[in-house]
Formats: sequence, C-alpha cells, structure tokens
Amino acid sequence: MKDKVVIITGASSGIGEALVRSYTAQGVRVVLAARSIDKLQVLSEEIQTYKNQLLCVKTDVSKEEDCQELIEKAVGEFGRIDILINNAGISMRALFEKTEMTVIKKLMDVNFWGTLYCTKFALPHLLYSKGSVVGVSSIAGYKGLPGRTGYSASKFAIHGFLEVLRIENMKKGLHVLTACPGFTASNIRNTALAADGSQQGESPRNEENMMTANEVAERIVIAIEKRKASLTLTFQGKLTVWLNKFFPRLVDKLVYDHMAKEEDSPFK
Repeated sequence: MKDKVVIITGASSGIGEALVRSYTAQGVRVVLAARSIDKLQVLSEEIQTYKNQLLCVKTDVSKEEDCQELIEKAVGEFGRIDILINNAGISMRALFEKTEMTVIKKLMDVNFWGTLYCTKFALPHLLYSKGSVVGVSSIAGYKGLPGRTGYSASKFAIHGFLEVLRIENMKKGLHVLTACPGFTASNIRNTALAADGSQQGESPRNEENMMTANEVAERIVIAIEKRKASLTLTFQGKLTVWLNKFFPRLVDKLVYDHMAKEEDSPFK
C-alpha cells in the first residue's frame, strides 16, 4: 500500500477519521474530505509524522462541483487515485408521516448523490489504476429501519448503484466494496436529523457495547486489501441480513420491537 493514494470522505470524525489514521500509519497518501476544514486540519496536525502524505480538501459531497474539485485536487497533488472510500453520511430519526421532505432530500443528497458524484469523477482514475470504490453503507441498506426512512432509502440506493457498478466493470479490474457496519459507536446518531431537520443531539442508544470506529475501519481496510465485494459487521447485523432472506415478516417484527426500545422512540 505504500505510496498509494486513498480518498476518504467524511474524514473529520468517526469511521472516516479512523480510516485516515489506519492508512497513514501504513505510509499511504491520504486525501481527507469533509465540510469542516478546521477539523481536517486539526487531525492533520495530530498526524504530524505523516503530514507530507496528507491533503485536506473542504468538501460538501452533496454539491457536485465540490466532488469534482476534490478529485481534481487529489490527482493534481498526488497524480493518481487508488482507493475512493465514500464514507460521508448523515442519519435521521423520525416517523415518515411527520418528517419534512427537505430532511429526506438532504439524506439522499449527502448519502446517495455524494457517493455518485465522487465515484463519477474518480472512476477514470480508478479504472486506470484498477483500484477500489468503497461505499460505507449500513445494515439499513438490507433491511428498512423504522424511524429512518430517508436513511434506509439512501442506503438501499447505494447498494443498487454499487452492485451495477461492479457488474459493469467486472472485466476492467475495478474492485467495488459495499461495507455495512452494524451499530457503531460514532457521532452519526448525535448529528442525526429530527423530523424538522434539526439535529437530534444525544444518541438514543447505549454505545458502550457497540463496535468502535477503529474496529470498523480495520475491517474495512482488510476487506479492501482482499478485494471483497461485501462486508457485513457484527453478529446482530449478519443475523439480521441472513434471517431477512428467509423470514422477512419475522424480521419486520423483530426490528420494530428492537428499535421501539430506544429512548424517546418516535413509535411504540
């Protein structure tokens, strides 16, 4: 991996930050993308040993022009792209009947369109390097989660997009990975949107026993090295996906009951 170039969106915290630290420790040149350039620069300063390997680019992945600029700056700085990790994402927590449509649109703009925009502009370079496209998705891309209408919809869409991308380029050497962490201890729930578009604040879930962002990042890095097509994490996540193939109605009930136990759940 030494001297290869990795682009990571949503790199300022959580799984994205963990991926940055993992790759820089391997001597990989990393392009950090996020809306907060200040957070990216703080992270860059913390990894001073590898500073000459880092490029920070302020990027709002919901904007096509930002994604194009990200890819252009990465190629301009390092001359190539070997791995694109579409990690940027936001969540939500509200019943669909009470959710403003602007919330659903924002989820799709960031999670789905952000993945498409970055992949579209990076694809010629990744085809040249026979590199990897990664979508950091969710179990919610396999099973709809109540209270997460826009989130699940965006993840289902990402799964379909990545599957087609894999098939279209199966003879061109392109690697496509759909990575699905289970519940992960990160700040995505703290920044999840409520029905009116405001941030929900504190996480409604106990995160003590969840997989950490570092653990998720390590599994993703290994899956990329092995050029796996999919990665599903946690026993609960794997069980949910497996059961849903054969007993979808049962899983409907199990998922409903499980999510209803959240503090201040929007449904009971």
